[in-house]
Amino acid sequence: MLLPAGGVGMSSAMDDMNLIQQAQRHQLVVRELGEEIDLEIGPGEDDPAFDHNPLMEVQARESSAEEHDNKQMVASQPPTEDQDMTKTQQVKRKKKVVKRWREEWADTYKWAYVDLKDDTARIFCSVCREYGRKHRRNPYGNEGSRNMQMSALEEHNNSLLHKEALRLQMASRDKIIVEKPIYVKALMSKTAGSIVEAALKRDPHEPEFIQSVQEVVHALERVISKNSNYVNTMERLLEPERTIIFRVPWIDDRGETHVNRGFRVHFNQTLGPCRGGLRFHPSMNLGIAKFLSFEQTLKNALSPYRLGGSSGGTDFDPSGKTDSEIMRFCQSFMNELYRYLGPDKDLPSEEMGVGTREMGYLYGQYRRLAGHSQGSFTGPRVNWSGSSLRTEATGYGLVFFAQLILADMNKELKGLRCVVSGSGKIAMHVLEKLIAYGALPITVSDSKGYLVDEDGFDFLKISFLRDIKAQHRSLRDYSKTYARSKYYDQAKPWNERCDVAFPCASQNEVDQSDAINLVNSGCRIVIEGSNMPCTPEAVDVLRKANVLVAPSMATGVGGVVAGELELKECNLNWSPEEFESKLQEAMKQTYQRVLKAASDFGYQKESPETLLHGAVISAFLTIANSMADQGCV
Repeated sequence: MLLPAGGVGMSSAMDDMNLIQQAQRHQLVVRELGEEIDLEIGPGEDDPAFDHNPLMEVQARESSAEEHDNKQMVASQPPTEDQDMTKTQQVKRKKKVVKRWREEWADTYKWAYVDLKDDTARIFCSVCREYGRKHRRNPYGNEGSRNMQMSALEEHNNSLLHKEALRLQMASRDKIIVEKPIYVKALMSKTAGSIVEAALKRDPHEPEFIQSVQEVVHALERVISKNSNYVNTMERLLEPERTIIFRVPWIDDRGETHVNRGFRVHFNQTLGPCRGGLRFHPSMNLGIAKFLSFEQTLKNALSPYRLGGSSGGTDFDPSGKTDSEIMRFCQSFMNELYRYLGPDKDLPSEEMGVGTREMGYLYGQYRRLAGHSQGSFTGPRVNWSGSSLRTEATGYGLVFFAQLILADMNKELKGLRCVVSGSGKIAMHVLEKLIAYGALPITVSDSKGYLVDEDGFDFLKISFLRDIKAQHRSLRDYSKTYARSKYYDQAKPWNERCDVAFPCASQNEVDQSDAINLVNSGCRIVIEGSNMPCTPEAVDVLRKANVLVAPSMATGVGGVVAGELELKECNLNWSPEEFESKLQEAMKQTYQRVLKAASDFGYQKESPETLLHGAVISAFLTIANSMADQGCV
């Protein structure tokens, strides 16, 4: 069948028209895609050619006269919707101001920054300080083009290496102290101020240690003013006798090697062998180890025993690790530390991140390396460390100390509302003893928020809380069982109405705003459970509000007493009643020593600073007199 010539020409014209329209649509799509890329990755002023190069070119066909006539016919037709969109996009494109692509990347990727490498601007990772794939095990790929750099950065940010580095940086954000100004208290005497200035000049990057030094020097102003010889003593005391920093390599269950850093600070051994805790936490550093060992030195000096002070730990994070990984880490940690341990040298105890499991692994490796089992590590297992009430001692001691304070006020704990922070061993045992005394503890907390139960906790609820913590669940799950309780995210318990507060979480957990909340909530007594839980600004707020603060170096003596009892009398089987009787007597002696030292230097019993100043004065004079007897050593 023959088709008319006009039919063939008309079919050809229609095909050409469709082809042109498809090409226009395709070009429009490509331009839209290019516009999105330009706005996201953004060709900038540094490469103007990139903006004018089409991403996809449509090759023009050689048009015959007939096709040319058809194109004129198509052009004479009214513009289609697609053509209108093309014109609109072109007009808008001219008006848009495109940011420099590197600036957009820095905004899009939180951990990216721009720097020069061999006179060429590169996109760097803020964690690894490398660009593109340079940090990867196989450094492949073209890093010259922008798209390839973008792809490399995305791949980098999704890599396990980057995520691990990012986790460590987030966990150790408190280490960044360049932007963290150190709060310097105004001291009455220039002599005392010179001690703080010297410490600040020598250790400017250790804010926790400087803060601890300031509190001690502030409490000793009257002592130093009466005897200027104590200035030289204080300067010697503030320099640790021995600081040990070592590498801790270990292998995880996948066979990959990791390296952490270990610390042990023997701060002062004037009174006797060192005792102090081990902390496993990502934020651990030398400044925190020095602050903890300094506080432990003063705490041990307040105890009935002649002991020096030490502390240490590692930036290893035990959370999320298997038992075998923790065992291998603890064994590697002890491979170096055992050289400095022994009954007459130093014995470690539990601290944050170190519990029964960790102490068992550490002691087992120590016994294996030392070749004997003399001495013990203070922990809760009877079969290898003595007294079974070791973990209870610190928490119970806090409540005993609070009871002594209230007894002097002709009051008791029964019926008082108490807020407790933390949910570890100390906090749980504080809850137990508060319930036994008839108090009403209403809060516990963790790193993500706090839990409040208006009905108060009882022994059954404490058992449930322990189960939640043992299963690594959130405290939020408690509210699913007890309807009158509530969990508050990213909050602290200090705005709850209370009579007595027990901060038992970590250092500097109570800041200035928290102290104001405590005052407004009716709190009259703060019993410090953790080391240095109040910032200097918080201490000032509490002092001005006449809130009595019992320092941790006095309230935490119970743990020291239990550790020495289990070491010296580990063959005796103490009943809970006998053990608590000895603990109460030790806390009473400490309380009386603190009050006497404060009274000797003119601090009234009703003053909110009496306990803090009295504890520091008593501990310092005990150490200073022994240092004077032993000469310049």
